[in-house]
Amino acid sequence: MKTNLYLLLVLALLFNCKEEDKTVTNAKDYDVFLIAENKKLSDAKAEEKFWANKLEKTPNQFPYLAKLASAESQLFDATGNIKNLKKAESYLLQLNQKTNQNKAGYLRALARNYISQHRFKASLILLEKAEILAEDLDSTQKMMFDVHMELGNFDIAKSYLEKVVDLNSFDYLIRTAKWNDHIGNLDAAIKYMEMAMAKAESSNIVGLKQWSYTNIADFYGHDGQINKSYQYFLKALALDPNDAYAKKGIAWIVYSHERNPEEALRILNTITKEYTAPDYFLLKAEITEFLTDETSKNKYIASYKNAVQNPQYGEMYNAYNAKLFAENNKFVDSAIAIANREIENRGTPQSYDLLAWSLYNNGEFKKALDIVNMHIINKTFEPEALYHVAEIYKANGMTSELQPLKKELLMATYELGPLMELKINQL
Repeated sequence: MKTNLYLLLVLALLFNCKEEDKTVTNAKDYDVFLIAENKKLSDAKAEEKFWANKLEKTPNQFPYLAKLASAESQLFDATGNIKNLKKAESYLLQLNQKTNQNKAGYLRALARNYISQHRFKASLILLEKAEILAEDLDSTQKMMFDVHMELGNFDIAKSYLEKVVDLNSFDYLIRTAKWNDHIGNLDAAIKYMEMAMAKAESSNIVGLKQWSYTNIADFYGHDGQINKSYQYFLKALALDPNDAYAKKGIAWIVYSHERNPEEALRILNTITKEYTAPDYFLLKAEITEFLTDETSKNKYIASYKNAVQNPQYGEMYNAYNAKLFAENNKFVDSAIAIANREIENRGTPQSYDLLAWSLYNNGEFKKALDIVNMHIINKTFEPEALYHVAEIYKANGMTSELQPLKKELLMATYELGPLMELKINQL
């Protein structure tokens, strides 16, 4: 009996050590950022007021419109409020009208705004005009890469990346990192992002450093280097204590890696006091589902649906809507319609994944498989899309194809989250 008790104690100790090893975060590290005054927001408001007054006094000074657009874009970054992004668009439209669309920089600024709104085809039209003007051409070519990647025109995107090759350029390195991530070469993506981060740090430009830190944190998370991911989210917050994306990144680590949903919700609730992007409701819904709190889950989903009814969002939440509707029998037809619209807007493997998943949930297993074979397999390495493929394989009785995919998915449970891990184990 004594030996059995000893064995139980040893096993309990090993279990506790394993659990402790999973803990990489410490609330003492980030609590100060959760209560920080939103200086980014107050600065952007002051900037907007300053340039609005200047323009009112001298309305013929149309370059002030660019300053106002920039201030509104900063307000959007600080709050996630779509009205600010649309105000920025309005100023940029006026600016391009006054310059007869003859300034490449102004065309790129509006194109950038359209990218944020997921209006990629409209963005491409503006960039094509900027390309003809050939002012600061490499800046236009870099944005051409960005837009063609979003549209799913990967060969064209690659051709633009090859036009701007420069290992000393931050802009080139981050795009090369993105390209390697797209083709499933995460090691190379991390290498290039680390090089870009080094460039940002040597330049000591705060915005570039902060962007680098959040992006390298994402890559480290995808690679299972959770502690590194956490440290770089903290570094981003040290530069901007109100970086909602970095706080969300920490909340995900707390939820998905450490399995501490209550703490993750606490972090998210501090973000959403001022940052109002609708997708935060869906993340809260997922976490409360993990907590088996059906009432809160339904409340957050209802809040999301109410938020995205705002017509100013346009096509920005198509992907979220399609996935949400696909898994509800009452709305699966709506999911299929949204997925087809998203394919029309941007024919990426992820867009086709929305359609395949919607058809699968509608019981159209063979149609879903055809889309998988034509548009998804070997064209994206995103874990969520691969999980959908696995379910479609299972529904079509493709056991031999399913098993290696299941092993791969079990390696990506951090990215997919605890709820998805349960589903993967049931494949």
